[in-house]
Amino acid sequence: MGPVGLTTHSGGFDPQREDPHKHLKEFHVVYFTMRPQGIPKDYIKMKAFPFSFDGAAKDWLYLQRVLFNTWGDMKHIFLEKFFPASKTATIKKEIYGIRQQSGETLHEYWERFNKLCATCPHHQISEQLLIQYFYKGLSMMDKSMIDAASRGALMDKTLAIARHLISNMASNTQQFGIKGPSQSWMVNEIGAASNLRLENQLSKLTSLVRQLAVG
Repeated sequence: MGPVGLTTHSGGFDPQREDPHKHLKEFHVVYFTMRPQGIPKDYIKMKAFPFSFDGAAKDWLYLQRVLFNTWGDMKHIFLEKFFPASKTATIKKEIYGIRQQSGETLHEYWERFNKLCATCPHHQISEQLLIQYFYKGLSMMDKSMIDAASRGALMDKTLAIARHLISNMASNTQQFGIKGPSQSWMVNEIGAASNLRLENQLSKLTSLVRQLAVG
């Protein structure tokens, strides 16, 4: 039994049911609530971290023959074991090719995108590329709405402004209940005969969108 309150959830970390990056974040939260004074913080982390393990993770730790010299070493080997390079590559591939799903609202798509990026904090993809991948994966309708709000220059804006604009629009579409395009809508709207109607619909949305973007 480890120190009281040290496990980050019932039973401690088990790779079968928890993301290792999330576990590290929760461990830091618990650590800062119980950190004794006058003792080096890395020493405490190294001594306390094993008590937050369970199942296969605990078995793996006890089988280690190499002693961890620093907290950085322990954290690195932990992530190397439970978040291997192959998993990082898979998530990066998902980020590169992310697409807004049929019926998915802008808010839902933005939230899913941010959660995906958060599952791999060390993806090493620049913020500019992240915004580009998100924008590229937008549905035609939501892309047009963002183009209208940014006056067709989203990628010319600073990263902070671009992210704020998207976040603000996503929040407002959730508040006003603006739904994402359904598969039938997208199929019916494709083709030269419907382009004019689509343009008319989008032009009517433009004033609303600009209000949402700055609201």
